[in-house]
Amino acid sequence: MRKAMLAVTLCLLLSCAAARAESGALKTESLPAERASAWENYRQAMLADGTLQAETAAQAMRFGDAEMKYFIKVIGEKPENGYPLYIAFHGGGGSDTPDINNQQWDMMQYYYSDALTCGVYVAPRGVRDTWDTHFNPESYPLYDRLIQYMILTRDIDPNRVYLEGFSAGGDGVYAVAPRMADRFAAANMSSGHPNGVSMLNMKNLPIQLQAGEYDKAYSRNTVTAEYDGILDGLEAEYGGYAHRTLIHYNCGHNYKDYKREELPVLADPQAWLAGGDRSILRIDSFPPVYMDAFTRDPLPRDVIWDLSTRASERTVESFYYLSAPQTVTQGVIRAGYDRAENRVTLRAEGLNGDFCVLLNEKMVDFDRPIVFDANGETIEMTVMPSRTVLEETTAERGDPNYQFEARIFWSALQKQANP
Repeated sequence: MRKAMLAVTLCLLLSCAAARAESGALKTESLPAERASAWENYRQAMLADGTLQAETAAQAMRFGDAEMKYFIKVIGEKPENGYPLYIAFHGGGGSDTPDINNQQWDMMQYYYSDALTCGVYVAPRGVRDTWDTHFNPESYPLYDRLIQYMILTRDIDPNRVYLEGFSAGGDGVYAVAPRMADRFAAANMSSGHPNGVSMLNMKNLPIQLQAGEYDKAYSRNTVTAEYDGILDGLEAEYGGYAHRTLIHYNCGHNYKDYKREELPVLADPQAWLAGGDRSILRIDSFPPVYMDAFTRDPLPRDVIWDLSTRASERTVESFYYLSAPQTVTQGVIRAGYDRAENRVTLRAEGLNGDFCVLLNEKMVDFDRPIVFDANGETIEMTVMPSRTVLEETTAERGDPNYQFEARIFWSALQKQANP
């Protein structure tokens, strides 16, 4: 084990492609005020932006040649920390005309909202009439923008953003949740198909899976139970991966998950899958009943990032407190921190490029050397907070919980560990 002391002066850096010095050093005692100032400057600039004003007025956003329309409804009185936000994906999917998806979009505007008592409810219209209507490549940057707009204009709580969807919308939840897990507090998938997506990125995003016992099209019923088993295995191996799976007794594709009502579900999805056990219990399957129990921790103590599960068109390159260029599409990073010990732990394997860890004063004490454990090698660094990093990270996700004052590159740590 090697130990190296490295003083890092945090100049403008627009990506994590290379390690460079940062500029605009900040005093540690002023960081809370600097964060508040950076957020207010960003907020004022965005609210004055003509694109935001036009798109929020039209309730439609564009990325390239794709347009995403959305329905919005504000329900109940605003809680102290802001409204919860519910993003609901409609059914439909592949179609020769827009009629089916328009009808399904119209239905989703009240499907989950009628039983909602408080929140901002948003139903986006799929950007194309394709089987992957909710997860065309252009969809992902539009979801980022949608959440940013809701934070800025609708007084939502960024730590209570929830994702739900039915049928083709369930397909969308399966696709979007792992690729944007840091955006949501919890998710609900109803009657969809995962299409082989990896669940590795879901360590800190609770999810409820629902399917009808007799929904045999595309094996949705058994695949839902199989994914319950996959999440069981990940939970046992790594911790986290909170989930609940409801196989609706004696139902096909449809069931009353849109109501606050206890419904019969199979007591043990794994026993049903393995041997046909049809023992039942009764559970209220309305998605917010499950999801509302969770609030997002934007800085979880442990993060797992499977870089093969990314959205290619996103301009956001960060995932919780990790960041990598979109060209990095292979490998897995495990990261964690312990503020009491002023330690950051990183494990990376199979990467096809560089990445960086983002830091703020909630994670580390900048007044002390920070210990980095990089694949078992120990490096100590004195890290200076940077205004450049603060401003760039504030603008990247438009989320006040994702403001960071420093970033350290994996390549720099490897160079120090192996000079």
